[in-house]
Amino acid sequence: MRGEEKYRMILNAAKHVFAMEGFYNSKVSEIAREAHVADGTIYLYFKNKDDILISLFEEELNRIITTVKSRLENITDPREKIITFCDNHLTMIETDRALAEVIQVELRQSNKFMREYKNKHFLAYLNIIADIVAQGQEQGLFRVDLKPEICARVIFGSLDELSTYLVTARRKRFDVHEVATMVGNSFLSGFVKNGTGAGGSKDKETGL
Repeated sequence: MRGEEKYRMILNAAKHVFAMEGFYNSKVSEIAREAHVADGTIYLYFKNKDDILISLFEEELNRIITTVKSRLENITDPREKIITFCDNHLTMIETDRALAEVIQVELRQSNKFMREYKNKHFLAYLNIIADIVAQGQEQGLFRVDLKPEICARVIFGSLDELSTYLVTARRKRFDVHEVATMVGNSFLSGFVKNGTGAGGSKDKETGL
């Protein structure tokens, strides 16, 4: 087995172990067993359990960034891009529950991650939203007084809260696609200039 394949197998195993056992309760030996490798093999790729968690986050976020950029690539309207971004985020949370559990709950249990990690990958994710807002301003669709980087954090904050709710809820209570549209439109109602709603004129849902 090639090193790259083994590396990804270990990360995938860690995702499921962290989601099932919790970060603090998980043992490197459990990850090794799930990945079908020897305990010592883990340390050929990672320094410790925190390193595994951070590497998992980076790999998965890179994948998420690639996916959402692909979905946005052929969309020219920044208003539609906002809704598509929201939809991609919530769909990811719903379709990969183990990953959602790790990102929404377990990642925040790592003191090393919260205090020391230089989260350039997370900033790259936020910048996707900021770039959409900036594009909307350049096209004359969004208000020029908006600060794209602040808008990005406001939108992500809402998606993050909804994601945590989705992960911790005992049963599914809403359709993620409907919620993504609702979230996107709620922000667009504050972003767009008069007469430039998500539909280009008066929008039935937003009233713009």
